[in-house]
Amino acid sequence: MKKKNHKYIFVFGGVMSGVGKGVATSSIGRILQAKGFKVNPIKVDPYLNVDAGTMNPTEHGEVFVLRSGLETDQDMGNYERFLGLDLKSENYMTSGMVYKSVIERERNLGYRGKCVEAIPHVRDEIISRIEKSADINGSQISVVEIGGTIGDFQNALFIEAARVMKMSHFDDVLFVMVSYLPIPNKIGEMKTKPTQNAVRQLNSFGIQPDIIIARSEIPLDKKRKEKIAISCSVRPENVISAPDIESIYEVPLNFEKDKLGEIILGFLKLKPQTKTDLVAWKSFVNKLKNAKEEVNIAIVGKYFDTGDFVLSDAYLSVIEAVKFSAFHLNRKPKISWINSKDFENGHSKEMLLGLKKYDGIIVPGGFGESGVEGKIKVIQYAREHKIPYFGLCYGMQLATIEYSRHVLGLKDANTVEINPNTTHKIIDVIPDQKKLIAEGRYGGTMRLGAYLAVLKKGTIAHKAYGKDIVEERHRHRYEVNPEYIEKLEENGMVFSGCSPDGTLMEIAELPQNKHPFFLGVQFHPELQARPLTPHPLFTEFLKAAIGHKKRG
Repeated sequence: MKKKNHKYIFVFGGVMSGVGKGVATSSIGRILQAKGFKVNPIKVDPYLNVDAGTMNPTEHGEVFVLRSGLETDQDMGNYERFLGLDLKSENYMTSGMVYKSVIERERNLGYRGKCVEAIPHVRDEIISRIEKSADINGSQISVVEIGGTIGDFQNALFIEAARVMKMSHFDDVLFVMVSYLPIPNKIGEMKTKPTQNAVRQLNSFGIQPDIIIARSEIPLDKKRKEKIAISCSVRPENVISAPDIESIYEVPLNFEKDKLGEIILGFLKLKPQTKTDLVAWKSFVNKLKNAKEEVNIAIVGKYFDTGDFVLSDAYLSVIEAVKFSAFHLNRKPKISWINSKDFENGHSKEMLLGLKKYDGIIVPGGFGESGVEGKIKVIQYAREHKIPYFGLCYGMQLATIEYSRHVLGLKDANTVEINPNTTHKIIDVIPDQKKLIAEGRYGGTMRLGAYLAVLKKGTIAHKAYGKDIVEERHRHRYEVNPEYIEKLEENGMVFSGCSPDGTLMEIAELPQNKHPFFLGVQFHPELQARPLTPHPLFTEFLKAAIGHKKRG
């Protein structure tokens, strides 16, 4: 499905992973948006997983759920945040998706008895998906990020697809390589040779990069740009300096210092459709850089098993949502990571007392029993000591369990996820998922994607949203057990949001005359937080945290 005159920008990674392809892709999209173009970002993951739903967050980072319910890579979250878009399933593909489609077609005689091979059939399926995504989104420019690093065996077919698209859409395809330039400590000089070698590897696929985005600790000097240019057959002005910076949201502004948007439009033979407008984005970045007064937030999680450097990825959307609301309120968020397992040892009492220094506490989503009792202790402490508390998904379920145990007196209240034989199943599995779980079919079996919630007037939730019905994204398979709702409400808990038919509890809170902010949601509001449009529940939570700080 070839879209006439559509432009394609392919973004590759050189030298090593983690150099910022996703942020570069998002930033390119933001710049082109500011020039008046409708942009379509696409993420290609070379994994054989059909989607990202079964991936361990400590190894791969968070799973970002689209409005459609597709479980995707965390880079899709960056795309949505930078571009302010709700992306479709067609904006994401994995090797697993591609191979699954080809095999299913072959089984249904879709190839009419031909010998089905990686080339051309798998390659052509990739091209078809890229072109279909552009067509469905009605965009003018697609920015396609190919996951992994140049030279990886896994992404070779995707690179081959990009090469073939260049042959058939010659003037409409642009190649960008994001590469790292190390500065070895003992040498003290920025080295270009790894990038030169990465370009030669890309050349071996039949692709010559048009633009090189050079990542490094410090800005590139003129000499380094010239050296890359002469060695890699690009113009010096097409080598874009991308030094380490305080915030990823400064990247589009940094790219524009090197006139990246102008260079891209020159290659694609396009003229800006509007005067470049990054005014609102610049205003957000200024707030980010100039916020002085801190608000101290604790995130009590469990995904710490491979170190703090993974934690920020495991809860990436939560962290960003806190930042957006804090900057909106002209506050600098100071976020502390606390391992919920630490509250389960012999020093838990001292650990709990340490929570007094925080202005607000968040318990994010998660799965399984690890660290759960520690989270419940934290929730109890926050409730009893009037510290603003915000529970996300599992954080709402555990808040309901904590309330059932310590207010209703149901000592063994629990979730069937942890104890299927508990006397008081406060949190139970979604009925239509029981059969799938019994069969061991976990992938893609949860309540996923966007669902409506009806809000109760006079509640914190209704005040925050300012409307009666909202739509939020879900990723879970357990719910508050309807058998306990009446008893919980009789004892002071307010279910301020529920499904339109009234059967599923979406938001639980305590009245503000009992607690300044004690609220949990069954969904994931962090997935819809944006730099220019912070999520109202996070903003309301941050307001309560600021108020708590002042009272303290």
